Amino acid sequence: MKPIKTAVVGVGHLGAIHARIYSQLAAAQLVAVCDTLPERAQILARAYRCRAVLHFSELIGEVEAVSIAVPTQDHFAIAQAFLKAGIHVLLEKPITRTVAEADELLAIARETQAVFQVGHVERFNAALRRVHDLLKNPRFVEVHRLAPFQPRGTEVGVVLDLMIHDLDILLWLVKSKISRVEAVGVKVLTPFEDIANARIVFENGAVADLTASRISKEAMRKFRIFQSDGYFSIDFLSQAVDLFRKEGGQIRHEAIEIPKEEPLASELAAFLESIQNRRAPAVTAQEARDALAAALKVTELIQEGKCHPHESEDL
Repeated sequence: MKPIKTAVVGVGHLGAIHARIYSQLAAAQLVAVCDTLPERAQILARAYRCRAVLHFSELIGEVEAVSIAVPTQDHFAIAQAFLKAGIHVLLEKPITRTVAEADELLAIARETQAVFQVGHVERFNAALRRVHDLLKNPRFVEVHRLAPFQPRGTEVGVVLDLMIHDLDILLWLVKSKISRVEAVGVKVLTPFEDIANARIVFENGAVADLTASRISKEAMRKFRIFQSDGYFSIDFLSQAVDLFRKEGGQIRHEAIEIPKEEPLASELAAFLESIQNRRAPAVTAQEARDALAAALKVTELIQEGKCHPHESEDL
């Protein structure tokens, strides 16, 4: 099968990693990198032996697939142009600024039949994928996603920057609509919330408590998932899983060995495979749209400074 002609639009910190991985994957032919900063694009173009372009429109007609890793406010316009041209798109999260924008991109992708994947990279964490097949009926989920402060990503609050990963995972694992949301957040170093806590109640009775911070001393990305026969502790940073099962009235602990993988490499490989096999991507744009809706509801409650129930129709 011929390699897929690919490009990366936006080659800052994350986009540069996309470019490096595409240059290493046999299923991809990295044709170009695009950035509004000429020097940044040219450095990567030399490193990966591809073209450097300054405007994404130069890529239309030249590539079959693109990764888009630009600031969120530019997601809609750039993704729209490629999807309308029938070019397959991997768009970094959050999918767009608004649910209405996401719905419009979804409609365009359906019309042109372009593969449209969104970069919720934690779905490709080896530890999560190992646990997914062992889950039966999660009843309570406790999540901590903490990170030291860095300027990157601060054009949005910590909910849209970090917590949205966990909201996406929750919706994927629990497979039930949200019936109630409570949230609180605090601004510390930016004009937006830098630390946030949300309590999510699902229609099937499952409950999740999520904390996200981008002002912590040390990084932490952990899930604890409780079900009737025990619970799982997932460390996304170390890609480690601890399993606690109920056996004979006691709790038995088992540490599950998991070969470490680079989640972003797995994500890009899955995107290319979806294109080659003409099947739905591992993280669909619809799922990303639903995660965005949940994140915007949490953000709205924080901005209002109050916690109250919201029906699932609002989401």
